[in-house]
Amino acid sequence: MIKRLTIAIDGPVGSGKSTIAKLVAKKLGYLYIDTGAMYRCVALKAKKEDIPWTDEERLTDIARNSSIKLENTVEDGEPKCLVYLDGEDVSAAIREQDIGQGASVVGKISGVRRALVPLQREMAAAGGTVMEGRDIGSVVLPSADLKIFLNASVQERTRRRHLELTEKGEMISIEEVIREVTARDEQDSTRADSPLVKTNDAVEVDTTGMSIPEVVEKIISLAHERLDKS
Repeated sequence: MIKRLTIAIDGPVGSGKSTIAKLVAKKLGYLYIDTGAMYRCVALKAKKEDIPWTDEERLTDIARNSSIKLENTVEDGEPKCLVYLDGEDVSAAIREQDIGQGASVVGKISGVRRALVPLQREMAAAGGTVMEGRDIGSVVLPSADLKIFLNASVQERTRRRHLELTEKGEMISIEEVIREVTARDEQDSTRADSPLVKTNDAVEVDTTGMSIPEVVEKIISLAHERLDKS
């Protein structure tokens, strides 16, 4: 039986986690799991129900009682992750700028994390998985076969985030984006429960100045090295 790795990819906003993880999973024939989408679902549902993102008890209830499903597909030859919240396709809605900010706030709530982490581990249990987020290697999958910590300069991450938002038709200044990026860095790295951190056994890949194909090939090469040693 061919061993199938469990790959954890962590990193701050704008480091390219989602894009890179989807392409790595496609090349390896693995399942791609975007854990951040799950926290975005909680933030989106709270917004729809007029629940403040700081209401820990009600947000925990949302996380416990909502149906969140991820489905991998290919659109125009590119891998895509469809996200369903209580049976509704919210793939586009959860990518709105304010929902991303809300997810960062929601992700600090211990009850929400305790509700979602077991689901994430269950998804990855069979191996052949590329899971990305901010606490995958440190908390969700501490025994992952390969841990990657993607990073890039604040300037580069701001540029990528600004491009992503403007391509979606959102009118936002570069100054606003850099404030968002630095605020989310602060929230994610200082939260009491499962902060963003590079584990000692993770391979850091600085993507500043690297093309997407170059980053993907770097991780594929690392994966093959792990497979050869297994």
